Parts: sequence; C-alpha cells; structure tokens
Amino acid sequence: MKIIVLGGAGDMGAETVRDLVRYSNATDIVIADKNVHAAERLTESLDTNKVRVSEIDATSHDDLVRVMHGSSAVAGALGPFYRFERPIIEAAIEAGVDYVSICDDHDAAEAALALDEEARQKGRRILSGMGWTPGLSNLLARKGYEELEEVEAINIYWSASAADSEGLAVILHTMHIFTGKVTSFQDGRFINIKAGSGKELVEFPPPMDTVSTFHLGHPEPVTIPRYFKGVKEVTLKGGLAENYLNYLSKFVSALGLTQVKFTKQLLGHILKTALPILPKKKSRNASAIRVDIKGKRHGENVNLSYAVTDKMRRLTGLPLSIGVMMMAENKINRFGVFGPEADNAVDSKDFLKELEIRGIKVEQREI
Repeated sequence: MKIIVLGGAGDMGAETVRDLVRYSNATDIVIADKNVHAAERLTESLDTNKVRVSEIDATSHDDLVRVMHGSSAVAGALGPFYRFERPIIEAAIEAGVDYVSICDDHDAAEAALALDEEARQKGRRILSGMGWTPGLSNLLARKGYEELEEVEAINIYWSASAADSEGLAVILHTMHIFTGKVTSFQDGRFINIKAGSGKELVEFPPPMDTVSTFHLGHPEPVTIPRYFKGVKEVTLKGGLAENYLNYLSKFVSALGLTQVKFTKQLLGHILKTALPILPKKKSRNASAIRVDIKGKRHGENVNLSYAVTDKMRRLTGLPLSIGVMMMAENKINRFGVFGPEADNAVDSKDFLKELEIRGIKVEQREI
C-alpha cells in the first residue's frame, strides 16, 4: 500500500505521516513537499524504512500527476487550500487516484464540489475537508444528526491559540477567512454574510475556556446542508484566543489588504516573522471544536453539544491519516467529490473510535 502525503513536511502533514507510520498498513509512505530538507529531517526522526521523500512543485499540474500516479490514496495537507485544492483534485482525477484533504476554505470547498460529476464519471473518490474543522466538526454533526429524529440547527464553533501553530499556511488561511463575504446556511437557504460579523462568546473545554467567535469562511455551511435533510441552519463561527489578532485580521481585511494575492502573501510572511514575539495566551496553547445540535427526539426538544480540545496538529493531522487509511482500504464507498459527513463516506462511529485510540476523546452534553 502506497500513500502520498502532499505537504507532509508541514505541521499538520508531519502529524499525518507519524500516525501513518504507527497505525497504518502502508508499506510505502511518500512525503511530497517542496521543503526537501524539512522532509528529510522528519524521515530521519522516524524509526522506519517505510518513509521516503519526493520533491514536488505543487504549482505544476504535470508534477502533481507524476507524484500521485500509482498510489493507493493521496493525503492532502498542502495549503492554503483556496490556492491549491481544486488544482490538486484535477491532478488526482487525471492521475487516476483517490484523494483526501484537510481543505478548510469555503470557496475552495465550493470549487471542489463543482468537480463532483467529473470525478464520479472517472470513478474517483475525492474526500475534501477531513481535518479538524472541517472534518471532526462534520462527523460530530453527523453523530448528532443520527442520534436525533429531527434536526433543526447545527452550530459549529472553533477556537485556537496563536501559540498552537505558526505555519505560513495557517496564517494565510486566517486572513482569508476574515475577508469579504462568506457562506452561511440560515432559514433553509445559503446566504453570504460578512466575515468577522456576529460576535459570540463561546465556552470551550479547558484550557480554551471562553473565546470570542465570529462568522468565518469555512466549508461546513457549504457541505452539511447538502447531505442532512430537514436542517434549516448550519453556521460556523471561530476565533483566536488572542482576541487582538481577531481584530487585527478584521482590520487588514477592511483595508482591502487581503483581497490581492501579492499583498496577502506579503502580509503572511510579515506576520509569520512577527508572531514569535507577539503576545500569546500560552496558558491556552491548544485548539478546540464545539458542535451544538438542536432537534427533537420522541417529540421532545433536545440540545446536543460535543466538544474536543487538543493540539491543532493532532486535531487536524490525525483525521487526515484516518481518512486516507479508510480510503486506501476501500472503506469509503461514495464516488465524486464530497465532505466526510456525506452518505456512504466516513462512518462517524468508526472514525471516533480511531480517534479515541489515539487519545482524543469527545465530551458530550445533552439538555
């Protein structure tokens, strides 16, 4: 079994590689990354001969096809996804391989879903959004959806500390999701809503506790309403524990500095350089997800709430590892482009069992 990990030398991809080494049956794990030195350091740190490195230029369609060809499945940890997700999916379809990614941008998810018909015609399985948020969030939503007889609303919240990840892709993603109009699903219809609006104080498990969250551009409101019949509302709000960074993101977006690719990249590099010296909530050096589901069981109103806290690299990299293993072992029976919560995609019970084996547990409350 051969598994390619695109961006496998980064924070999230490296966690996926380590998990594949420990838990998978893969005999050939390829770290495909432009940062060969980082990939080689990771390989040297692993006590195995199953891992090797392949340099890749992700901006080249031909290079993507070359690297992916002949693999059992491809894991995508290469961001920012608003730039790379659709081109990678197009290359995967041409290479004739199945693909699982941690795509976390709402517009990238919409662009990916536009390839659904082509992927189905070619017999390909493309699972987009199998990380922390989306991914874990979607499957917690699926869990609640299956526990209730009727579901009216699914409200998803995430929080993170800047101390938990300082990668460039994460910084670019944060600026992107605070920019312009983003997708939400309210009153039974898709709407565009201003990014950074709708401030809401949300309680997460320790050490995150209370964090200010805002409407942001994530895939959950794009995908979940497509698969869950009868749901009238799917919202996504998130925020950083360092609240000044939320407002900094809103400020640079209001100035129009994140609308242009060049200025966004420049700002990303500046922030990456500055982030180590900026104040951080070191006591909250973690990330969290909370999924609230409102519905009915036996005719009575029920509110379910699921929450998970851990390191961002684990919350993101482990679901990707589990997802790509399920794909390679043919445990995912849906074709086309889809989210993890879709019918015949990822079994939420099996997935959560795998997470628990890795020490990630879900807190559940019911009213």
